[in-house]
Amino acid sequence: MTELGASMTPLAGGYSGRTFLGEAAGGRAVVRVYPPGDVRGPEAPEVDGAVLRLVRGLVPVPEVLEVRRAHDASDRPGLLVTSWMAGDRGDLVVARLTDGDDGQGLADLGRALGHAAAALAGMPMLRPGPFVDAELRIGRFPDADLPEWVAARLERWPAALRERLEGVAGAAEEVLDAVDRTCLVHGDLNPKNVLVDARTLAVTAVLDWEYAHAGHPWTDVGNLLRFERHPAYVDAVVRAWTLVRGGDADELLDGARAADLWALVDLASRAGTNPVADRAEALLRAVADTGDLHAWPFDGLSVA
Repeated sequence: MTELGASMTPLAGGYSGRTFLGEAAGGRAVVRVYPPGDVRGPEAPEVDGAVLRLVRGLVPVPEVLEVRRAHDASDRPGLLVTSWMAGDRGDLVVARLTDGDDGQGLADLGRALGHAAAALAGMPMLRPGPFVDAELRIGRFPDADLPEWVAARLERWPAALRERLEGVAGAAEEVLDAVDRTCLVHGDLNPKNVLVDARTLAVTAVLDWEYAHAGHPWTDVGNLLRFERHPAYVDAVVRAWTLVRGGDADELLDGARAADLWALVDLASRAGTNPVADRAEALLRAVADTGDLHAWPFDGLSVA
């Protein structure tokens, strides 16, 4: 069993406060803590460790050093210990490029991220669902279509606004149903969850796999393009993905926005708990108001 150093420093970038920088085997390591009673169950660290092992070689990810299952009866948390990876957080790189770049840097970064999403979309899965154990057996998602998801998760919205979004969701589901294939999905693939070489803009690590599942091939593209709308970045992500996986760029962009509705609705249902959820609700309200999946209610072309 890996021996962890006594001192652990919280890592910035997320809202859970569960990820720390520590030491293991004489080097730096990243420790993710899974408290007893975690909504994903005591198997969560084992699932996340198994996903990292699955994708290693497909995309750059940390090495799994240790997995410790949570033990609810003794109030002992689960742990996932991984190697430390070099690189700057992608969202900070995007902010720097947006402030002082002609678009070439954003295009280079978008291309790298599009290739990463395409690599994951090429790993087939038998059916959609969450991973439930260390063998990555696939469970079942709630039995609801996208309009029903909107109705269930956004009950507090004004009825007229919610009904308009349900209409958009129905049309989006028709777009998604045109693709009858399931693949590995990161589930939270956005610049905040990648590390980037600040000089070359290559992706050095894809992090935070707790939302990984078997799902739609367009889902990760939708996440990449949710809050980053600079044309150079968007075009590069889409073109890189289609270069690998094929298809039409405009169709992918429409489909990616449609696929992202599932996560946006879930985030918006938690508005008031963190800034990302608040932005998701603002974006969804604009989509509902306009009936346009590409609506953008914010000033500027990115939301940090």
